[in-house]
Amino acid sequence: MDLRVALIQTDAGPDPERNVARAAELAEMAAAAGAGLVALPEYLQYRGPDDGYRASARPMPGPFTDPFSAIARRHGCWILAGSLAETSPDPARPWNTSALIAPSGELVARYRKIHLFDVAVDAGPADMESARVSSGGRIVIADIGVARLGLSICYDLRFPELYRSLALAGAEILAVPSNFTERTGRDHWEVLLRARAIENGAWVIAPSQIGGPPGQPAYGHSMVIDPWGIVVAQAPDREAIVEATIDIDQVAAVRRQIPALANRHPEAYRLG
Repeated sequence: MDLRVALIQTDAGPDPERNVARAAELAEMAAAAGAGLVALPEYLQYRGPDDGYRASARPMPGPFTDPFSAIARRHGCWILAGSLAETSPDPARPWNTSALIAPSGELVARYRKIHLFDVAVDAGPADMESARVSSGGRIVIADIGVARLGLSICYDLRFPELYRSLALAGAEILAVPSNFTERTGRDHWEVLLRARAIENGAWVIAPSQIGGPPGQPAYGHSMVIDPWGIVVAQAPDREAIVEATIDIDQVAAVRRQIPALANRHPEAYRLG
């Protein structure tokens, strides 16, 4: 079973309406070219100071998901709006939410980012995402017809237990929409993505931002990785659409050859 995927690499700035309109324009191009799944990056509606991020929050479904719902209906494809600021009970801390839209245009799944980027890297980025984002609390898997899609966002990538849980629950494709920093990305991005693919025998699709606010550039390098850990498609260093055809049957083939999921011994992993 094949699925044509398209990853959208954007360079979002501080104007939410403009960012969403540009992301939708690129998604329209990818869908019109025949993609069955179009995936966009994290923070696709806004990058800039925290107050602007809070102000950009909208309900879901709502004005920032509606353009993607229209594209999904028009072309009969799935669209993963990598992450948008979703209004939460705390107006100072919206959810950072990945929204999956079905070919019907319906929002069928939403994943609220669990692991927040509270990090200070020497000679690199310092951020306290929890100051502007409310954390989610559950894993999310969605059936997209030919496969089951496990949802995650950016910094989640550093927590392999999340992806193992998704794989054990049946995920065959792992989505990692991101705004990965250039400083950490040049050393960690591909390594971590390939590790998540290899250890779970799953496809990994990782659309990312590039460019961005001064002082915190994003790494880009959106990529598609097969269950053996091979990078089969990667974006250039600019706004781009990256396309690939993924063979879902390859998941079962790799898991048969290297049955890491079946060979686990969870009873031995307890400390103390």
